[in-house]
This record gives sequence, structure tokens and C-alpha cells, in this order.
Amino acid sequence: MPRSRSQQISIDDTSYYHCISRCVRRAFLCGEDELTGNSYEHRRGWIEKRLLFLASVFGIDVCSYAVMSNHLHVVLHINQEEAKNWSTLEVLRRWHKLHKGTLFTQQYLKGEALHDFALTLVEASADTFRHRLMDISWFMKELNEPIARQANAEDACTGRFWEGRFKSQALLDEAALIACMAYVDLNPIRAKMSDTPEGSDFTSIKKRINSAKENHQPKTLFPFVGNPRNDMPDGLPFLLQDYLALVDLTGRIIREGKKCAIDASLLPILQRLNISSDNWLCIATQFGEKTGGVVGKETAVAHYCESNQRQRKPRLQSCHLLR
Repeated sequence: MPRSRSQQISIDDTSYYHCISRCVRRAFLCGEDELTGNSYEHRRGWIEKRLLFLASVFGIDVCSYAVMSNHLHVVLHINQEEAKNWSTLEVLRRWHKLHKGTLFTQQYLKGEALHDFALTLVEASADTFRHRLMDISWFMKELNEPIARQANAEDACTGRFWEGRFKSQALLDEAALIACMAYVDLNPIRAKMSDTPEGSDFTSIKKRINSAKENHQPKTLFPFVGNPRNDMPDGLPFLLQDYLALVDLTGRIIREGKKCAIDASLLPILQRLNISSDNWLCIATQFGEKTGGVVGKETAVAHYCESNQRQRKPRLQSCHLLR
């Protein structure tokens, strides 16, 4: 029996999660349907726009994403500290970008005078909205439902567009995080939809490369802030140039069908995380097949299982690849 989402997501163990949503019917999420000749390529823009909009509203950051023909990959970071520090006004301002809220929250935002009982209700509503704005299930709901309605209207049909549940994986350490991000960014190359990372439309890696050419990082994505150190700012614990080099070299090997090992001296990230080049190629190309709902080194997985009272341990194959 599937575990409830609240049991799968434990912010005490990790703030990083890989989520996948798949279409439930044969009609494509996007791309071109070879049987009918219909093109759904424009739907990629719907998804990317909605995803990055939600990142500006929620206390959840987008680390990487890839929009494929019948499914969507996204790596998310729950920014709990940021959300907890929002004022009541900020919480309501963000929530009202998504929903109407209540009559009292609308009046509060307009600066209208409210009685004490109404202010109490406003604070209670803000507390509820704050928790929703740092909840991955709410994030995925706000992403998937509008896309499903648009697609159903365009297809002139009703019913489910997405599978009932999105799949989520807890990424317990830096090795799991970097492997999953690279796996997501390289999806179009593995699927032969693109030859290069910079040519992979509607992916985070293309957005990062385009911004890097102009010497900045995209504001809509969780930034790279360098290797771990004291007084480290909020962001991904890697150097951007190291990550781009890692994805570029791995992508070349995938595209050319090579079976050679990567020279570890070329990839500082692998050196720092102590991941062998052979293991890296396996985990970066087969992450979805080699991993389960929890991904990390063996000690991190054991701690996660103990803290979440999981008697059945996840597969440990990926643990051995992340070293």
C-alpha cells in the first residue's frame, strides 16, 4: 500500500525532493503525437510558466526541471525558514495570487479596519495558508490542476489528465541531490529530444546556461552558492561552473553512446563528494531505475528510516552508487 504523502516528506531529514507527474491517457502532455499528427508543443510553455510562477509564490524553490512528452520532472527545495519569517501581510499577499481567500483576508489586504474577532480569523487563515505555501503536495496541486483544465478544454474532453498521485523521492544528501539534478537536466538528451544541454528546451539547465552567458543566475531558480562553508548563503551547495561542466561532459557521453569512464580530475564535484566516475555515469543515466522513494548514502538512509519509523528499508543499490 502506498505511504501517505505526509509520511514520505520529512523536513527534519531533508528539504530536497524529486517529484514526477505523468499523464494518465495516451494524449501527450506536449510534443507531437505521431498517430494523429497533432502538436502539443505549446503546452511546454504552459507548464514552465506556471512552475516558475509558483516558485515566486511558494516557500519552495525550483532546483531543476525538465518537461518531457508525457511526464514532468522537478527537483524542489522546501525553504521552511523563509516561509516562517513571512509576515501575515506577506502570506496573504502570496496566497491571494492563487486564490481569493476569505472576505476578511481581502479586507485586511486592502487595509480596512477590522474587529478583533475578524483579526483573529485572519491570523488563523494566514497560519493555514503559510503551511500550504511550504507544502510540496499543495505546490504540485497548484501546478497540475490548472494544466489539466487547460489541456482538457483544448482536447474537448473530461476526466483525469494526470495520474492520481505524483511520485516523490527524498534526496538525503549532497550526492543524491547532484545526481538527481543532473538526471533531470539530462532527460531530453537521454530521450534523444536534444543533442546538447543548452539546446534542451523547457529545462532548467538551458535557463541556467543562458543566464551564465550574461554573467548572472536566473532569479526564478534556486541559485548555486558554492561549496559548503561558514556563513553560507541560501542556495545549492555547489559551484555553478562545476555543475555545468559536469552536466555537459555527462551529456556528451550519453549522446555519443560512449562507455568510457570520466576523468575524475575534470570534475571537482565528484572529487568532493567522493563519487567514482563509473558510479556517476550509472546513477546519472539510470537514476529513476536504480533508486526508490529515499535516496542517499547508507548512513543517511538508515537515519531516515529510523526517524520515520520505517521497518522496510528502501533499496540500497543507489547507496553504493553514491560513493
